[in-house]
Amino acid sequence: MRQKEITSLLNDMSLEEKIGQLVQLSGEFFSANDISLGPIQKLGISQQIVNLAGSALNVVGARVTREVQKKQMQMQPHHIPMLFMSDIIYGYKTILPIPLGLGATWDLDKVEKAFSNAAAEAAAAGNHVAFAPMVDVARDARWGRILESPGEDPFLNAKFAQFMVNGLQKNISNKCGQIACVKHFAAYGAVEGGKEYNSVDLSLSNLYQNYLPPYKAAVKAGCGMVMTSLTSLNGVPVTANKELLTDILRKKWGFTGIVISDYASIYELIKHGFVSDEVQAGKAALEAGVDIDMKSPCYANGLKDLVTDGRLDENKINQAVLRILNLKNKLGLFEDPFFGASEEKENECILTVEKRGLARQLSEEAIVLLKNKNNILPLKQDQNIALIGPYAKKGTLIGMWAIHGSTADTVTISEGLKKYIPNLKVCSGTDLQRDRKLLDNLGFLSKEDIAKNIASEDEELKNNQEALKVAASSDIVIMAMGEETYEDGEASSKTDLRLAQNQRNLIDQIAKLGKKIILVLINGRPLVLSDVADKVDAIVEAWFPGTEGGNAIANVIFGKYNPSGRLTVDFPYASGAEPLYYNHLATGRPENGSQHIGRFVSKYIDCPQGALYPFGFGLSYGKVKYNSMELSASRITVSDQLKVTVNLENQSDFTINETVQLYIHDEVASVVQPVKRLIDFKKVELKPRKLVKVIFKVTSNQLTFFDNHGNEKIEPGRFAIMAGPNSRDLISKEIDLIG
Repeated sequence: MRQKEITSLLNDMSLEEKIGQLVQLSGEFFSANDISLGPIQKLGISQQIVNLAGSALNVVGARVTREVQKKQMQMQPHHIPMLFMSDIIYGYKTILPIPLGLGATWDLDKVEKAFSNAAAEAAAAGNHVAFAPMVDVARDARWGRILESPGEDPFLNAKFAQFMVNGLQKNISNKCGQIACVKHFAAYGAVEGGKEYNSVDLSLSNLYQNYLPPYKAAVKAGCGMVMTSLTSLNGVPVTANKELLTDILRKKWGFTGIVISDYASIYELIKHGFVSDEVQAGKAALEAGVDIDMKSPCYANGLKDLVTDGRLDENKINQAVLRILNLKNKLGLFEDPFFGASEEKENECILTVEKRGLARQLSEEAIVLLKNKNNILPLKQDQNIALIGPYAKKGTLIGMWAIHGSTADTVTISEGLKKYIPNLKVCSGTDLQRDRKLLDNLGFLSKEDIAKNIASEDEELKNNQEALKVAASSDIVIMAMGEETYEDGEASSKTDLRLAQNQRNLIDQIAKLGKKIILVLINGRPLVLSDVADKVDAIVEAWFPGTEGGNAIANVIFGKYNPSGRLTVDFPYASGAEPLYYNHLATGRPENGSQHIGRFVSKYIDCPQGALYPFGFGLSYGKVKYNSMELSASRITVSDQLKVTVNLENQSDFTINETVQLYIHDEVASVVQPVKRLIDFKKVELKPRKLVKVIFKVTSNQLTFFDNHGNEKIEPGRFAIMAGPNSRDLISKEIDLIG
């Protein structure tokens, strides 16, 4: 449709129709046969609103979306098609590693292609909007949703935001793409105590420098939608925060797309204590800039009265509706309400060999080798090897937020390893989690589900004994351990980041046998490994690796793929060290370099400082030496470009993919700056025994910072330029920026 026709349509719509376009309801409200009455009564909305709803949440599948679309359009006076939106966070049916794992690949191009694949699968199933990418900077491993984030660094998250948005949206014109909905705007990852839905309180310099850049990158890349955070920011709930949603997002950044609330977050303005009732909640959210009310009664029940009694300008509603109609028009839904979706296209598009192949490559690249004592890895196929652990045969390698994926399509660890060792000895040894109270506190599993997950005491003893017997008859034991799927993701905040006690007990028992142990971790957050690291010979961090996880793990363990993953989050020595992040501010009493000695410096007295495994860390088979770094100048002006040359040497017989990382430190600034800050990286291939020069070009816009009014500044002074394989092991030189 032409814009003139869209405007004409808007002008012809009743107020009730317009309000309906601003309402999103979840799948239980719609079925192929009839509209469900139970959810209507529970939410407290009318049948009319259901009939007029402009979008649906998590209604997917070509057959279902076509049927729902037909029925809804028949009931809609102007036959306006619905938008179908869903959580396509790291894959639709072909599941990728969790975003924390994707971050560890540092492979932007491959991630973009993978998100394009995910978009094609979702589009074939009739979906239009993917609630992705989630790019919240996450610095606290206690927060369960850290698994959805690329990591703790604003620069790296911004890069992934750009490429993920590009991947999702690039094929929209041929109906193989998805509208990207970046989330959660803003600073959801900074919830106090790492506790889900908690408040966020940040200085403006911290907000602008460390938390806003990824969202801004997504907007610059052209994302069509932005989702609000469920939290408050500096005392104002984000869903009613005009400064964020209008002043920054629309006016400063020029965003012209749709703002959608998170699930029920408009209604939750009441629970925040920000408004007194549903009507005030709807008014506050709409006036702040929220276009779509996801799964709450506030717009449905409140907006009409607000307009009719003069408390709300109808033009506010018109502006929001126009944005929604324009998006539907961009997708071509007025001409093809089904977006080209069909069961035939769905079957041809989903879980193809090509898509599984790319997913496997990313799963391989996401794996981070944290320890490799005496180069025990890679293993050889003629060694006497056993696979023990609760993840040995489990298909639950896709993580909590792969809601459309299936464990039946997932390659297990045992299946992957048996391609190398057909007669591999395999047993579980113990459960993933035996803490009934923890599983009950999830509020997700029934007592029957919990009973299925936890073996009886007799069964546990039998499983332990079997594991010890199998280990005793082996030379090398691969132990597949980790977190229960439901221990990670939304509403999975926790204070103990160690492996479950029963898993640690089994590691202790097998370690006492004197066997070589390869610990493979399946998890969605940084873990505390300080109590197990010395008991094992190698640690393979595989995250929740996705559909092809078992093949990827096996290929790394047996050397078909040389691990190249590098952490994008710090792994702490202890849970109490969280939040932990490499780019913390300088302090007046640092542990090292202070004028004070001994007690009166910034440290814990019961725990080593810093990270057990720092940001950027990861091992490969073979060793890369950073020989030197050369700078093209020691003094530059704001108009100059600094050339940084890093000289690398592959000292091994392996081909190594090395991620060379470039950091800066602004040594004197009017706002205290981080001890180091990532400004660039390059992933390079080093052939055996070869020397390589890696060149970076640094400009003054990479040396800026934000003040406490949210203004970007650059100040003359001295900067340290640092390069290395991770945020800890760096070579450094200094330059002066002159005015």
